[in-house]
Amino acid sequence: MVKKIDRYVLGKFCLVFVAAFFICLFIFMMQFTWLHIDKLVGKGLTLDILGEFFFYMSITMVPQSLPVGILLASLISFGNLGESLELLAMKSAGIALLRVMLPVALLCVAMGGVSFYFQNVTSPMAQRQLGALMMTLRQTSPAVEIPEGIFYNGVPGINLYVQHKNVETGMLYDVTIYKTDQGFDKAQILVADSGRMTSSADKAHLILDIWQGEQFENLQNGQMGEMRNATKPYDRETFGHKRFLIDFDSNFKVMDADMLSGMAKAKNMLELVADADSMQRDLDSIGLAAHQHTLGLAYFPPDSLVQKSNKNTEHRAAVATKSEALPFDTLLARLPSQKYEAAMATAASTVKNRYNELEFRKEEVGAIEKDVRKHYIEWHTKITQSLACLLFFLIGAPLGAIIRKGGLGLPAVVSVIIFIIYLIINTSTMKMARDGTLNLIVGMWLSTAILLPTGVFLTYKSNNDSVVFNIDVYRNFVARLLMLRTKRNVPLKEVIINDPDYARLVPRLATLAADSQHYIAAHRLVSAPNYLHLFFHHQTDRAVEELNECMEAIAEELGNSRDGHLLHTLQDFPILYTTAHVSPFHSDSWNKAAGILVPIGAVLWLRIWIFRVRLLHDLQQIAKTAHELQQHCERIAGITPTEAQDETLQTASPTLL
Repeated sequence: MVKKIDRYVLGKFCLVFVAAFFICLFIFMMQFTWLHIDKLVGKGLTLDILGEFFFYMSITMVPQSLPVGILLASLISFGNLGESLELLAMKSAGIALLRVMLPVALLCVAMGGVSFYFQNVTSPMAQRQLGALMMTLRQTSPAVEIPEGIFYNGVPGINLYVQHKNVETGMLYDVTIYKTDQGFDKAQILVADSGRMTSSADKAHLILDIWQGEQFENLQNGQMGEMRNATKPYDRETFGHKRFLIDFDSNFKVMDADMLSGMAKAKNMLELVADADSMQRDLDSIGLAAHQHTLGLAYFPPDSLVQKSNKNTEHRAAVATKSEALPFDTLLARLPSQKYEAAMATAASTVKNRYNELEFRKEEVGAIEKDVRKHYIEWHTKITQSLACLLFFLIGAPLGAIIRKGGLGLPAVVSVIIFIIYLIINTSTMKMARDGTLNLIVGMWLSTAILLPTGVFLTYKSNNDSVVFNIDVYRNFVARLLMLRTKRNVPLKEVIINDPDYARLVPRLATLAADSQHYIAAHRLVSAPNYLHLFFHHQTDRAVEELNECMEAIAEELGNSRDGHLLHTLQDFPILYTTAHVSPFHSDSWNKAAGILVPIGAVLWLRIWIFRVRLLHDLQQIAKTAHELQQHCERIAGITPTEAQDETLQTASPTLL
């Protein structure tokens, strides 16, 4: 049964998904429009044609927009639930993350079915209509938009120059026309005071009317050898009005969509399989015919013609030996020179013809094989794009729960990065499969094979509250790897339940300072460490660990203080790395392996030496800070230095004394 929590999570997801889906659909449509903008601009298209174009385009973009919309919506919705601590409340109530994701996962499965329906039923029809519309747009003549001040050649056979035009009346002024419809040798030049260009009633012609002008035409074709300054006769005509009828079909007639039914994208899965099988049979027939034709062109010696059908291996070997023993060079040398040259020319011509024939057949077979691969690629695409709806949810929902950031900021960036990675892998492998350089099944399912384990891994980690995406963990690891210091941060608490016992902390601080000084005196931290002891005699430094435990306990208790000066001094306590100065690894086998590999061991040995010197400075800082904190505690508790010294002697640590 659908529970209240299921309705709540579904409501949160669906509201975001609707917006995310239409945003992704709009982006994909704008990308497609920008790629084909040259076919739309300047064609004089009406709103109904543009509406039809965008309608069919939007249908074909639905299968691509669904997975990306699901990814973005799952990131935002589960990020919002995590940011508002609603996921934490659900987990506290005993509801696992998988149970929270279940209703949305079932919805994504249904969306995968919707995507499959669009790809298998609706999209093939839309692809045919869109393809017919695109081909019609490509062949449609551009609309006449005559600019001012430049020559316009958008009208066939005419170059038109207009100094000024009136947009409201359509009148053109100071018109110059170069007519080349009868060839450049019979070009005509017309200069007119005004003119106007209109379309005929059937929109199949342009009517150009010009008034008060002159027409010039050369009466003699120029020759290349004539001098430039030679006098040539020409015809000059002055007119009051002249009209030209120019062929210019501006009607928009969409071609028949059934002409594009052979495209792979315009077929459903059953048609794809049937047509691919038909093309494969055609390939087999072409191959068999080529084999029979090649056998007909082959030469067999007379003896082998009789035994051609014999299947006995020994007899075939004998025939081959006999054929190889034919004295071809001797027979060739006996030919007269004229017959020899004629035979060689005939042989070269025959070989060239056979080569051209094989090249033609290779291109023919290659085109059919590529078409077959396109059909199978489209068949697999219908399945992989449908599965992507669920796989993107398995990636987006756990990531949103781990990142715990809602809104369109970080989730949008993460979703774009994931989709780009998926698109690069899917597009590159698809092209390799289409060209035949990669196995077709591997190429089409590689991106899915990467998404599935990634989604399962992220779901498992988020369900177990893993710190795999905890930025602080990686920041601390990098800081330790690069030996960067981490500064202690002690904030001033607004609510304090238990105040520190300053009188009891005074001797502990004095003991901490004394133990740090004793450790510095007992160990030569500045000197280089022993290579063999580091890697082959691993030992823990319990004294430093106890010092660190004592310091952290004091810092935790003093963190509840209300004294600002004390808290400021408390931040001077360094953060110790208690094992970095002893051995590189906790495992003896790893230490020995690093010590045997001298180049690696030398780097680790130098790193340990640096940490030993750092430990020296840290202990000195601990002693100094402990002494300052002791003075603060004495001031707050009202203890004299003599009383504090007596307490210190009674509670001194036996570790280093």
